[in-house]
Amino acid sequence: MNSFPLENREELKAYLEFLLRQYRLVDALWFLNVERRFGTETAEKINEEIWVKIGELAAREIKERFQIGKGLEEFARAFMLYPWSILISHEIEKGEDKLIIKTPHCPPQEARKKQGLGEFACKSMHVRELTNFARVIDENIEVVCLYAPPDEHPPDVWCEWEIKLNTRE
Repeated sequence: MNSFPLENREELKAYLEFLLRQYRLVDALWFLNVERRFGTETAEKINEEIWVKIGELAAREIKERFQIGKGLEEFARAFMLYPWSILISHEIEKGEDKLIIKTPHCPPQEARKKQGLGEFACKSMHVRELTNFARVIDENIEVVCLYAPPDEHPPDVWCEWEIKLNTRE
């Protein structure tokens, strides 16, 4: 059996959703096991180091595979191709000279809540991850975290980010 077993668009879409869910589960189980063994602070630090690199590597490959250019529109296009963005279902609002990215649903944080675990501090990790991602797309893009755990946040949004072009000369 040498051929790929899926033949139509619906099956391929379902398979892609399956792959992305597996990606999320590996990340979640990895974090939970490191947290159990070494504590939350250590798990957060290790997680940050991994996601900093993933942001950079993913942006590099997305940029090459999908011919992504520079600027905010191209950042938005690249960001929506980032697997984690697809999993999280970020909302992007386009302003005249900036993008606002909101996260109304965060499966890792929501799962922790359901299991009676506290929120984990993901702000530092995502600042570094998104900064590296943005830098690969366009070195003039600046990422500003408006809030993310451990910050207080509205009940209907986990985090909010401002993406803008750095106009300093």
